[in-house]
Amino acid sequence: MPITQLKCDMHTHTLRSEHAYSTISENIGEASAIGLELLGSTDHFGAGFLRIEPTRPGELVRSYQFWTNLGTWPRTWHGVRLMHGCEADIVDIEGHLFGHDVMVDAHGDGTPDECPDTLKNFVFSRSDYVIASLHSPAFTRTTSALENTKMYINALQDPKVLFLGHIGRMGIDFDIDAVVGAARDLHKMIEINEHTFDSTDGRRCARIAARCAELGCKIVVSTDAHICCTIGRFSEAIAMLNDIGFPQELIASRSCVAFESAMEESGIGSVDWEKGLSHSIM
Repeated sequence: MPITQLKCDMHTHTLRSEHAYSTISENIGEASAIGLELLGSTDHFGAGFLRIEPTRPGELVRSYQFWTNLGTWPRTWHGVRLMHGCEADIVDIEGHLFGHDVMVDAHGDGTPDECPDTLKNFVFSRSDYVIASLHSPAFTRTTSALENTKMYINALQDPKVLFLGHIGRMGIDFDIDAVVGAARDLHKMIEINEHTFDSTDGRRCARIAARCAELGCKIVVSTDAHICCTIGRFSEAIAMLNDIGFPQELIASRSCVAFESAMEESGIGSVDWEKGLSHSIM
């Protein structure tokens, strides 16, 4: 049975990402108009998109307060369920994620935080899930395929990371089977990114998808939309998946129920749709 439509788009951006052009209201409106069941809003969390320049106590928290108030977002909006997360940059060959070495030690009003923590944990604790992506691969210019493979696997091991973003377009060598196998064993996922087809011919994505099918690893098909009119448009990815006969049961984003199930299997937890907060089962 060919894949005809997918009901979730779990990698999208708003104006918060600075190089995206739509509000969360515009994104959810588009999702509703085309019949999506679930939208994931995942703005960038990385040095290339956000600045860390605290000069006074509490200024760091004020700079990142976008993530402190996500509980105000409706969980169901225009008939579409809404999750919020972030797309976190992989920042070194060890697979660390942005903010892992930056301490948050004061509240936004400048008063000391009695339990200081890292900026990464500060943001991740307020996210339903996290996408781990590579955007600035300069540090991989002299690294080996083995090192790059370990980098991706280490990033997957973060408890809040649910899937790896657009690994088909970064142009670095890594062991596809090892990364896909690790994602499967950790009950995490690999993204097939529609936006990747804009800049590549998609053959590497097809190889990755084929190995996911053969090794039994679930995937998430996402648009990586940076403007509302591209949300939920997966034509290139769907065509490729149909060409290789990809099994629908391994597509976690095929429905809201399937995605929620995959999220629980990962150990991240589930969303309390009534209270508007994620419930961790870690």
